Amino acid sequence: MQQSNLSSIGGRLMTSLPAKPTIYVVDDDADVLGSLRFLLESDGFNVRTFRNGSALLTAVRSTGVDCFVIDYKMPDMNGIDLARRLRNRDMAAPIILITGYPDENISARAAAAGVHDVMLKPLLEDSLVTRIRGAIEGSHGAARPGK
Repeated sequence: MQQSNLSSIGGRLMTSLPAKPTIYVVDDDADVLGSLRFLLESDGFNVRTFRNGSALLTAVRSTGVDCFVIDYKMPDMNGIDLARRLRNRDMAAPIILITGYPDENISARAAAAGVHDVMLKPLLEDSLVTRIRGAIEGSHGAARPGK
C-alpha cells in the first residue's frame, strides 16, 4: 500500500488518500470489468481486475491494495464468501460488494462477512467512486482490525 499524504490542520495530523490508490475489482463479466476499469482509472486509481474469486485469492498480498470491489454473483464463489476469505487472511482494505441480484438479507450477510458497503448494478458510476474514496479515507483514519 502506498503511504498516505499527511498534513497538519489546526495542530491535528490529518491523513488523506494514498497518492494513487490501488483498487482490486472482481467480476465474472468481462464487459463490467472493462467498464469499471475505465471508470476507476479515469478517476485516478490504479486498477487490477480478476474474473473470479480464486484468481484474486491467488494474486492478493496483505499489502498493496487500498479497496476491493467485488461482484456478488460469480460461478466459483459468491462475493460474500470471497469477502469472508479475505478477512480470514487479515486483509483490512475496505470491501464494496456490487450486485444486480439484491435480496432482503444481502446487506446483513455482507456486513457479517466484513463488507464495507453494498451497491446495486448498474447504478454505479460516480457513486461508486465516491464510496471508494470514502471507504479508503475511513480505513486510513481508523485502526486496522487486529492491529
